[in-house]
Amino acid sequence: MSRSHEARPLITDVNPLSPISEAYRTLRTNLQYAEVDRPLRLLVVTSASPREGKTTTVNNLAVAYAQTGKSVLLVDADLRRPTAHHTFQTSNRCGLTHILTGQAKVADAVQNTSINGLKLLSSGSIPPNPSELLGSDKMDRLLAELRESYDIVLIDTPPVLAVSDAQVVAARCDGVLLVVNAKSVKRRYVIKAKEALEFVHARVLGVALNQVPSSEANPYYEYSQEVRS
Repeated sequence: MSRSHEARPLITDVNPLSPISEAYRTLRTNLQYAEVDRPLRLLVVTSASPREGKTTTVNNLAVAYAQTGKSVLLVDADLRRPTAHHTFQTSNRCGLTHILTGQAKVADAVQNTSINGLKLLSSGSIPPNPSELLGSDKMDRLLAELRESYDIVLIDTPPVLAVSDAQVVAARCDGVLLVVNAKSVKRRYVIKAKEALEFVHARVLGVALNQVPSSEANPYYEYSQEVRS
């Protein structure tokens, strides 16, 4: 099995007592409160623009959920720049795209990770038509199967304003968490991303702010349930 050597340690795993790990647990708790009106089984984590920390957030959030004893699946649906197989040091020879193109079954593609209770469905081969695959009937059937198989499924997608992939997936899931880099992203881009998600009737649960100056916020991640225009 081919494995990447680009290990990317997750702070919730290597240092679970750190303030940042506690911030991820707080984020997890806030999201669990969103389940009151409607079960949260399929959660999309995305951002408005690249380099806002969405992948770091979804990876650590997946670990935080697994640490509660839940059965968790992390899906790398960023079919343009996938990284989960690097982070978790797994193979990417068989993944999401292989399921969606009929080359593999779910049982063949889902892999164990070193985190107890956390499994990974990597991206698989990068396809020429990511949006079409993610919007296919096969994707609908896959999400229905995963909903019944795990306590929670966390899905990493490309940024909302870059391509349509996040909208396509979010419209099929129970909720969306929008990750925002407070230092670099302009407010209008965040509002535009939220409006794009709402246009496809995605359920925006809230915003996770990262890189918030320590003088303004503690912990590292803050959670808000509104983005006002």
